Amino acid sequence: MVFFAVCMRKMTFVLDEELLQQAREACRASTDTDTVRQGLQALIRHAAYQRSRAYLGSEPNAADVPRRREKPRARRKVA
Repeated sequence: MVFFAVCMRKMTFVLDEELLQQAREACRASTDTDTVRQGLQALIRHAAYQRSRAYLGSEPNAADVPRRREKPRARRKVA
């Protein structure tokens, strides 16, 4: 049997009502909690994307990696 423990914190925020409404409409969330959750998830994804993007072109003297293509299999003749 596998048990998962989920820790959730209850917090109080002061948020601009108009900003929260725009965010809710943008992400099509039904509650304020879903709106904030989706916003935080989007922020985390964006930060991960930026970190991975930083590696692009980080090795300017790297040699091109030769690729190997498999030869196509011979087709059987149907009698």
